[in-house]
Amino acid sequence: MPLPADLPTPLTAVADPVLARAGVELRLKRDDLLHPTVPGNKWRKLTPNLDRALAEGRTRLVTFGGAYSTHLRATAAAARALGLASVGVVRGEELAAAPRNWSLAAAEADGMELEFVSRAAYRALATGGGAASGRWADALVLPEGGSNALAVHGTAALPAELGDLGPRDLVCCPVGTGGTLAGIAAGLPSGARALGVAVLRGEGYLEAAVEELHRAAHGRAFDGWRIHHGHHGGGYGRVPAALEAFAADFEQRHGIGVERRYVAKALQAVYDLAAAGALVSGTRVTLVVTGVPDEAAAAAVSRS
Repeated sequence: MPLPADLPTPLTAVADPVLARAGVELRLKRDDLLHPTVPGNKWRKLTPNLDRALAEGRTRLVTFGGAYSTHLRATAAAARALGLASVGVVRGEELAAAPRNWSLAAAEADGMELEFVSRAAYRALATGGGAASGRWADALVLPEGGSNALAVHGTAALPAELGDLGPRDLVCCPVGTGGTLAGIAAGLPSGARALGVAVLRGEGYLEAAVEELHRAAHGRAFDGWRIHHGHHGGGYGRVPAALEAFAADFEQRHGIGVERRYVAKALQAVYDLAAAGALVSGTRVTLVVTGVPDEAAAAAVSRS
């Protein structure tokens, strides 16, 4: 384990009248508390890849992301901690001349070399063009979001930290690239189920991505999981006013910060599905808090 973490992360019960009326119990799996600079599902997905990089004698990591990518920031921090170089290919060539936002500035501060490319070039590189050409022969190339077969094995360890899971249990997480959901679904005991909440428009595509990750990691399909597509808020990174109001109200009532682009969408989906009767009375939902709010992440970066 190249990056020690505080495991197992806590399980926090949330008592709420909306859920109580529906007969639904909610627990938060506080993976946001896992590591100060490589939080949540990023640590779980990166750790087995970092083990591989060290075992193979790689000297740098290369990966891909957008302007506020937590994955880029986490990869830069992990690489620095292990004495590796890192390269982040950033979607949007226009960002090269723009002032750095706090997230990209943090990645650079951790030694990451940022390469800004057009969206067309980004798609080509992120789908294997750069690796196939031998451009980064000395590097371990990680996909966008860090979701690959090793990442699936990393996130598959999570259900074992949730105690006795059975038919009444539903483990829920946001879905961006599919690695966390794929791992959770693979690691569930018989009878328990997994629900992914899409944070971007990707019906059909995301299901195929999870299935491909299962084949890559385990050579077979898994059942007991599905993806809900009704709470993406209009697309990746979009936070509608209703979602912002929901997250702010949850924070005020329960004293727990809510990351908006991923966690808030999954949390709102649980509440709405419970209120609509789509979750059977007696269901125990464990929602995986995969990341921290931007302001908390920025504060952690400033302290590191």
